[in-house]
Amino acid sequence: MADTLAPVVRTTTRLPLLDVLRGAAILGTLMTNVWIFASPGSEWSVLQGGLGAPDPIADPSAANVAEAVFRFLADGKFLALLTVLFGVGLAIQYDSAARRGERWPGRYPKRAAFLFVEGTVHFVLVFAWDVLMGYAVTALLVAWLLARSEKVRRVALWTAAGVHLSLVALATLASTATAGSAPDGPEAAAAELYAHGGYPAQVAFRLENAVALRIEPVFSFALLVFLFLLGVRLHRAGAFTDTAEGRSIRTRLAAWGLGLGLPLNAAATLGGDDFFLLGRYGAAPLLALGYVGLIGIALDRLWIPATATRALGSVGRTALSCYVAQNLLCMLLCYGIGLGLADRLGGSGPWWVMGLWAGVSLVLTAGSRLWLRRFDRGPLEALQHKVLSPRRRSPA
Repeated sequence: MADTLAPVVRTTTRLPLLDVLRGAAILGTLMTNVWIFASPGSEWSVLQGGLGAPDPIADPSAANVAEAVFRFLADGKFLALLTVLFGVGLAIQYDSAARRGERWPGRYPKRAAFLFVEGTVHFVLVFAWDVLMGYAVTALLVAWLLARSEKVRRVALWTAAGVHLSLVALATLASTATAGSAPDGPEAAAAELYAHGGYPAQVAFRLENAVALRIEPVFSFALLVFLFLLGVRLHRAGAFTDTAEGRSIRTRLAAWGLGLGLPLNAAATLGGDDFFLLGRYGAAPLLALGYVGLIGIALDRLWIPATATRALGSVGRTALSCYVAQNLLCMLLCYGIGLGLADRLGGSGPWWVMGLWAGVSLVLTAGSRLWLRRFDRGPLEALQHKVLSPRRRSPA
């Protein structure tokens, strides 16, 4: 597809909201991933039932309540938020191409291919539960849909939602029908590998189990398409602009997202492991929209201190670099190839895991702030820009 685009008519002032939301999404995904790094068997424990959250009702200790709330606020919500924002970014690139009168998708497939390569390297060398590969594939489809009519995009959006909800419902029914047959915990060999094994062995393990470890973007592909297209719709509706219309949309997102998302997510959480998929992939995206509205209202009304706004904005401007860096830091801190904290502190309670998240988050915010004082882009963003920018021909 290579259509010449009409100029974009809408011209509005952009809030720092997008960068703040990206920063919150990056640090929020770490709130979920940090439990993977801290668990015996790490990446493999996700598939082996080793990440079960505590039951604060059965044991209402301070540690259990804190861990349950921490996980509840993060699991699936910030990943959905990050996915919506990726759709927003794609729409912004489309609008930029339209203003310049360029053909679409133009060079975008190269950008998606580069993102896929980045994700593959990240998967192999750093973290198995990478999101970049799935985003790259989804972006190609949505980029094509952006050049189609609004009717086609609307049909694609609701079709993707229907397919995804049907799949989640079937998977949840299957989970409840086979209750009690799931593994009780991570395999001893996997726990030993991440606690004491060498780095080449960990890389080989990810490659040997690539199909299983790459199942999430396959299972959630329809959800990715839906959230990408939802991000496009929100952007074009002006949800992120400093206008009365934008503030109204953010208020409605907060009301509906929090009003429905909180009780639905709470119900899925109280339902136990059998309703994990329904919570993470069904109810969590709704609460993520509530987060968009809530953070937007907080910025509109200056509830967030300027220091925190700048810190989150810096992480948001270097989102790709911070996403990879946080996983790299956790790998070196938790695995046996580094400090081995997961093995040393395993069984000592959740406080050190939440402290690890806070420490890595502070490093990312401080590092991104210092980096942006000297450079316009994050290191991986700069590499991407250098590789993908069209080469200028020297004059004859």
